[in-house]
Amino acid sequence: MTTTDRPQRVPTTSVEHIAQAIVPTAHGDFTAHAYRSLADNEEHLAYTMGPVTTAPAPLVRLHSECLTGDVLASDRCDCGRQLHNALCLIAQEQCGVLVYLRGHEGRGIGLGSKIRAYALQDSDGLDTVDANTIQGLPVDSRDYVVGVAILADLGLSTVRVLTNNPEKVEALTAGGFVVAEQISLHVDPTPANSKYLSTKRDRMGHRLL
Repeated sequence: MTTTDRPQRVPTTSVEHIAQAIVPTAHGDFTAHAYRSLADNEEHLAYTMGPVTTAPAPLVRLHSECLTGDVLASDRCDCGRQLHNALCLIAQEQCGVLVYLRGHEGRGIGLGSKIRAYALQDSDGLDTVDANTIQGLPVDSRDYVVGVAILADLGLSTVRVLTNNPEKVEALTAGGFVVAEQISLHVDPTPANSKYLSTKRDRMGHRLL
């Protein structure tokens, strides 16, 4: 690959670092970095642990906001367990970054539309893809430009990505990062989310173990 062929780094000027503090968690102490997107003023959070700027390829998780799964323990998705599994893996290595991206609720359709999609799944037997499209909404409207810019601002360049989603790997590569490894986050299916997980694998290309 020539210099001109290399992906262009997403400019860090698209985000503003506005605060940081130590946050103790069940997994250990993280440094919380608050960022603001200059495009829409949405605020996002990065949890860092250890020497992320000097480690050869620190663990990285770009995590999309999911109020029902992350905060309210919903079993309809695997979001909350992926979030805590990622923090646990970072803590085990004592080095890594978790970027929590707000505004990604329901893969970008918003909280109300996500709950309506749940109702359609229950009443009509739809999967998560069709429950979005029947509402005239995109299957997935998220982008990861802000997350990539935050990682760049934190000084990372080569990473190991904690994700099942190939689009996150593509976003990092397009943003100028070297992705040394994609590490899947396994969550055991339950009766409540087995169809959801199968849909992510079969219709959205997620790499589930």
